[in-house]
Amino acid sequence: MEYPVIQSKLPDVGTTIFTVMSQLALQYNAINLGQGFPDFNTNERLINLVHEAMLKGQNQYTHMNGLLLLRERIADKVKLLYGTDINSDTQITVTPGGTYAIYTAFTTILQPGDEVIVFEPAYDSYIPNIVVNGAKPVLIDLQYPTYTINWEEVKQKITSKTRAIIINSPHNPTGTVLSKEDLLQLQAIVSDSNIIVISDEVYEHLVYDGLQHESVLKYPELMKRSFVSFSFGKTYHCTGWKLGYCIAPEGLMREFRKIHQFNAFSTNTPMQAGLAMMLEDREAYLSLSRIMQQKRDYLLSLMSATPFEPLTCHGSYFQCYSYKSFSNEKDAQLAIRLTKEAGVATIPVSVFYSDNTDNKVLRFCFSKQESTLAEAAARLQRLF
Repeated sequence: MEYPVIQSKLPDVGTTIFTVMSQLALQYNAINLGQGFPDFNTNERLINLVHEAMLKGQNQYTHMNGLLLLRERIADKVKLLYGTDINSDTQITVTPGGTYAIYTAFTTILQPGDEVIVFEPAYDSYIPNIVVNGAKPVLIDLQYPTYTINWEEVKQKITSKTRAIIINSPHNPTGTVLSKEDLLQLQAIVSDSNIIVISDEVYEHLVYDGLQHESVLKYPELMKRSFVSFSFGKTYHCTGWKLGYCIAPEGLMREFRKIHQFNAFSTNTPMQAGLAMMLEDREAYLSLSRIMQQKRDYLLSLMSATPFEPLTCHGSYFQCYSYKSFSNEKDAQLAIRLTKEAGVATIPVSVFYSDNTDNKVLRFCFSKQESTLAEAAARLQRLF
């Protein structure tokens, strides 16, 4: 049978590395430290709260913008964490995941020919989101090995076509975090311009070593031109629920909702109800950085018995390791070899670059049980 011919909007996009490595992990019975999801269950109380909402009949569509109580609790949390007043009615929309919020923000603002500054290595959805909307990604490499931003280069790359800059902190895949100075630099650059900031803050609670998350929401001059994306999945270890939210000024959010209403329209009602009640327990998210730092530190201690060298990581689910001291293999080749020979799946960082820049770095996900991390490290130690 012949199928109709279509012109692909993403002709260069194939199967993602996450799918490839996960399939390979299954094939070789490998421990999957590639994809960013926990191998432990979400909070039992949260599960019970969602179940209770279902039993009480909260199973039909809720408001397009999200359950009102949940939006009010989000606004309360923003005030607590960042000292910023957010209008729960006009500035918050609950979305089916943080990635969806980012896509919707891009679709809201981009016109064909617009340019968006993207820092690489970059989370893999950003560039396809830009391209599918007819815009052009303008790429800037983070400075290896610290993965910091050269703000002078940003100034040089801005043109009359620059519509947006996307930032991500804590950063996926590198685990670095933006500082107050970074946010002030960004604020100065976009001041008195028509540039929109899209801020991916899904790992907001995963910041380590005594650092603080510098949210765009703390900076009024940035906030007035920003879409800020968050994820419940990362906060409550329930990535499969695909629930997040976007915060933006009223005028920007009004346009965001025009796109949202004809796409997902609304999101899972009983889960929103459960999350609204769960947000009453502030300790559940305030303690997250301590818990996840313990996992990061545990992996660091285990990996010290291998030749892998850790790079800077102050946040997220991920620790990057350099292997250039003991191998000249391409990172994708080593990732495949480790899966087959050691039974440990990782992600090669080159896949987060458009030109596959290979700095000999692999990304390990440490949001796992200690027994999982211990077994993965033991397998690597046996290989090396």
